[in-house]
Amino acid sequence: MAAPDPHVLRRTVTAHEGTRTYDAVVVGGGHNGLVAAAYLARAGRSVLVLERLDRTGGAAVSTRPFPGVDARLSRYSYLVSLLPRKIVGELGLDFRVRTRTVSSYTPVERDGRPTGLLVGGGEQRTREAFARLTGSESEYRAWQRFYGMTGRVAERVFPTLTGPLPTREELRRTVDDEEAWRALFEEPIGVAVEENFTDDLVRGVVLTDALIGTFADAHDPTLQQNRCFLYHVIGGGTGDWDVPVGGMGALTDALAAAARDAGAVIATGHEAVRIDTDGRTAEVTYRTADGEGVAAARHVLVNASPRELAALTGDTPPAPDEGAQLKVNMLLTRLPRLRDSSVDPREAFAGTFHIAEGYGQLAAAHAQAAAGEPPAAPPSEIYCHSLTDPTILGPELAARGYQTLTLFGLHTPARLFARDHDAVREELLTATLAQFDAHLAEPLADCLATDADGRPCLEVKSPLDLERELGLPGGNIFHRALSWPHAQEGTGRWGVETRHANVLLCGAGAVRGGGVSGVPGHNAAMAVLEAD
Repeated sequence: MAAPDPHVLRRTVTAHEGTRTYDAVVVGGGHNGLVAAAYLARAGRSVLVLERLDRTGGAAVSTRPFPGVDARLSRYSYLVSLLPRKIVGELGLDFRVRTRTVSSYTPVERDGRPTGLLVGGGEQRTREAFARLTGSESEYRAWQRFYGMTGRVAERVFPTLTGPLPTREELRRTVDDEEAWRALFEEPIGVAVEENFTDDLVRGVVLTDALIGTFADAHDPTLQQNRCFLYHVIGGGTGDWDVPVGGMGALTDALAAAARDAGAVIATGHEAVRIDTDGRTAEVTYRTADGEGVAAARHVLVNASPRELAALTGDTPPAPDEGAQLKVNMLLTRLPRLRDSSVDPREAFAGTFHIAEGYGQLAAAHAQAAAGEPPAAPPSEIYCHSLTDPTILGPELAARGYQTLTLFGLHTPARLFARDHDAVREELLTATLAQFDAHLAEPLADCLATDADGRPCLEVKSPLDLERELGLPGGNIFHRALSWPHAQEGTGRWGVETRHANVLLCGAGAVRGGGVSGVPGHNAAMAVLEAD
């Protein structure tokens, strides 16, 4: 029998043992908390990570959701773009990503025939796809100009994410492109989309990056859609979205190993319930199956939502920001054939497969959901992890040609599920899969694998499911509306500060948080080391 890991704590500190003091207590063992713990432990600080669940990883985990089926899926978050190579290198992580060979495929029916837009496979092939869809090369030239602009912004903005917050004017000078600044930072993204593109389908493909997990219209005056778009196009300095080898859990497993190897103590099954602080020292009260304990610390880093932080400290909580997505995990015995027979399904599903995401369709779905009704034609996007990384499948499944599909639905805000959660979730799932089936030459149901109990290998999660399982407020995958990557009133030097001098926010709700990036964890660790 293997010896227990000395750095994993699964018991309560009892009263007679006293209260141990750490340099830092990290509340929450998601990827950002693990990044912070690893950096601080490597810098020689004593670190305790308190994780409510029986495992680390938060939303960045790989699990086998289907009984008796050897397929390890990225259950919640599923692609990597915003994780800086700097973090992977500095922490010595055994973690790799693979680039997808195709960016996207969007099926559509035009003039009574099935067709679509394939972006990828080389410049010439993409150019021909645009011409075949639109009848000319003008949309492709516009595409090149527009994404050339966002690429230049990405090169300049992405490196700033792991440094102290620039001011708005400093970031504007860094961007050094007034047209790009206007399009991305000042006017609703819908203005730029409509100025640059004329084809409804092309406009929709561009707009989708502004709507992932964000319930907004293209012309929302709050510009929350612009902030979402910005983070989707700057990742890695290129905007590429890559596939994590071994699934998303490979990243958090590597982070947990890095933190433990550096000396951090990781305590699973330990739920933080209160933080008491005078600004210089703090005590974190936590609960386990055996009772309560207390850990004292010079610094507390909270890898949870701003609402959860307020609950722990007794502060007034911020207004809630609801999530707006439907996540569906599937395992198929084979990829379905497409009505557009000019495209190989192995290419179509290797990138992002857009469904009901024309510009007009996105606007209609938002208007229906804003009025309190589930969209009649829910927009969504799908990709096949196993085409790029077959290691997530057991050898037998891989040999038999099985494939995974991950579907992410848009414009399904949490409010829709309030009246009858299960019924609305089923209604939206049925409508979403019907939109998918409309572009297939065979029903998706004919391709679904079954689990050990004979049930279809299909798992669906609503925003309220994510709130219940992961503690995401309203199921918001970003914890709250994304922020601009520059200083604003009250944001502090690193964007992780709170009103308590020694309590920092290192989760997705920090400035420059959101997505699987590790940036808030890195920045919170830097703030601690700088303060010491």
